[in-house]
Amino acid sequence: MEIEFKKATVNDLELLTKTRIEVLRAANDLDENVDMSIVERESRTYYETALTNGSHTAYLVFDGDEFVGAGGISYYTVMPTFHNPTGRKAYIMNMYTRPDHRRMGIAAKTLDLLVQDARQRGITSINLEATAMGRKLYDKYGFVSMTSEMELPIE
Repeated sequence: MEIEFKKATVNDLELLTKTRIEVLRAANDLDENVDMSIVERESRTYYETALTNGSHTAYLVFDGDEFVGAGGISYYTVMPTFHNPTGRKAYIMNMYTRPDHRRMGIAAKTLDLLVQDARQRGITSINLEATAMGRKLYDKYGFVSMTSEMELPIE
């Protein structure tokens, strides 16, 4: 096994977009018949813009030439608060390791690279949405569950 963690650039748009759709299909238990064309188009546009302006960092993980995992972190600003005086925040997303490469430390290393990227930018608040499968990793890393956050789904 020859695991390589590659920081993505705009030259990786096709793989990033393809990976995003793979992650969403896996996380939402969607088969190939579900139309993801709008999400695919918007994801490609997002990556192109965000990688260019620095508001997103993504890592692609390879075992030799084979893609085996990914992770990303988006940066944004909210109104400053007492606990976050700069208002700068980060959101980890798109964490994924292909089933045949799980339990090898790939997700942990990817997560650490993303958190280090945020720390280098002076970010003091990082959020994420944990799946049942990923919760143990995030707990071990030090993420804590939030009880006060709410969401209003608008359909």
